[in-house]
Amino acid sequence: MNLKDGNQSGEVARTLVEFLEVAITMVVFLKGFYPSAAFERRRYMNVVVQRARHPELRDYIHSATSGLLPFIEKGLVERVAVIFFSEDSVPVERFVFKLTINSSCAASVEEGQLEFALRSFLIKLSVSKSLVKPLPRNCRWEVTTYVRSLPEVGSSKEGEAWIPTDTKQWQKPPVITPVKSLNSEPLCLQLYLEHPSLSEPQP
Repeated sequence: MNLKDGNQSGEVARTLVEFLEVAITMVVFLKGFYPSAAFERRRYMNVVVQRARHPELRDYIHSATSGLLPFIEKGLVERVAVIFFSEDSVPVERFVFKLTINSSCAASVEEGQLEFALRSFLIKLSVSKSLVKPLPRNCRWEVTTYVRSLPEVGSSKEGEAWIPTDTKQWQKPPVITPVKSLNSEPLCLQLYLEHPSLSEPQP
């Protein structure tokens, strides 16, 4: 089925937002931040994935991703990261989804092709336990979005939803571990892990 003319880039953005919600849930599950009983197995894009059972956890991930839709459609979103922090609020690990949508090419994409490409990210995530490091005690996590430019705050309330991050930045370039990448039209997507360099100053 071809994505319908006149709304192709919107369909790609909606599919991407839905995928991000599932992928972020899988990241949190993969890290073992919560007991495995806090999740339930579901099928998405014909892949077995995890879904949060707790309504507050599920709603947080859903609102963090669904709120990105208008900004992804406008090409404002550059990266979406799941960041895990130590007790003193220093990042210890980042799962980064770097994305670009070429809206001029969206008309030619088949919905099935896009889902097939995104499915490979979910499969890769499900077998990536060896790539992640154990979390420190009393850690926390959040979803952070990095934008190419700040949304204009006009008559709409879109810009009011944005909260500037106070995430501490590493002083040294991070160690990057590629997980999966997709480089095609209309979507380019990279998933990689960032860890602090061994020479990073300790807090």
